[in-house]
Amino acid sequence: MPLKYKRIMLKLSGESLMGKQKYGLSADMLQHYAYQIKELHDLGVEVAVVIGGGNIFRGIQSEGNGIEEVTGDYMGMLATVINGLALQSALEVLGVYTRLMTALRMESIAEPYIRRRAIRHLEKGRVVICAAGTGNPYFTTDSAAALRANEISADVILKGTRVDGIYTADPEKDPSAVKFDRLTFAKVISLGLTVMDMTAFTLCKENNMPIIVFDINAPDNLRRIVTGEAVGTLVE
Repeated sequence: MPLKYKRIMLKLSGESLMGKQKYGLSADMLQHYAYQIKELHDLGVEVAVVIGGGNIFRGIQSEGNGIEEVTGDYMGMLATVINGLALQSALEVLGVYTRLMTALRMESIAEPYIRRRAIRHLEKGRVVICAAGTGNPYFTTDSAAALRANEISADVILKGTRVDGIYTADPEKDPSAVKFDRLTFAKVISLGLTVMDMTAFTLCKENNMPIIVFDINAPDNLRRIVTGEAVGTLVE
């Protein structure tokens, strides 16, 4: 099967791992994502993943509860490592070789993120999970996904969400919202649409890194995207 995208950066939110729970990890959702990633891996796609940590802890939660912002951000980074370990385990149960790489050094459970090593893992057919964000406070996991995607020369960033693309307004709140199939970076800015946080979006814009926003919960969407079907909204 011909591939449109050979190397991808998949951005998952921590909240997507909760399923119907209020917090934590859903075994069903972990399995759902693991099967989708395995399908890409079996097609020969090189897959890197960045996961958020919002299902466990958000840095913003620290405001008002006595935890300073920087400390809260580091706690959020640790939450992404927990999610990365969980996804790694779910993938390896399916026989997919996986490497968890962290921006914060914790060699007992993961490799430190080194760009050339990450690329080599991808070339060898291993799924690379990048955890702990950028390793710095004040930067979101969207920024980490944009940074790592550019570092490893990914073909595209696939941002999985609960909706099937970018709309003129929040489709969960405004039934009259209209979906875009394709947008330019300039159009996103002029319309004031939110695709990623501005730091991440600017990094993609300056490096011509395309972003596809799509519904991650539809089981065939990842396969359809990498084989060239028009799914979600493409920003380029």
